[in-house]
Amino acid sequence: MLDNVRSTLQASNDSYKQAADIHRRHRTFQPGELVMVRMRKERYPAGTYSKLSPRKLGPVAIKHKISDNAYVVELPSDVLTSSTFNVADISPFHPPDAAGTEIDSSDTNTATEGEN
Repeated sequence: MLDNVRSTLQASNDSYKQAADIHRRHRTFQPGELVMVRMRKERYPAGTYSKLSPRKLGPVAIKHKISDNAYVVELPSDVLTSSTFNVADISPFHPPDAAGTEIDSSDTNTATEGEN
């Protein structure tokens, strides 16, 4: 009876794991790579968190890898928190595309005198 319950629980847990692993993304970063780090409310020193403070900080470079799940990053000197981050709080940095930010002269408002 107990073996039957254990095998049923194991089968149930395996099916839950398969369903969860479908959406899981395995991310690894190399030292020197530029990333953005998410600054959660808990990471700020007491009394310094503001709702208007930036959610992400960066780009910052990866110093070294502790494990597949934890990395040490180079934080700016004004950030007073631990430099070790979980991989869930790290995202790759994608520099802005310079071509996408240019404005054509045809896109600007060129109202002449006498027009409303």
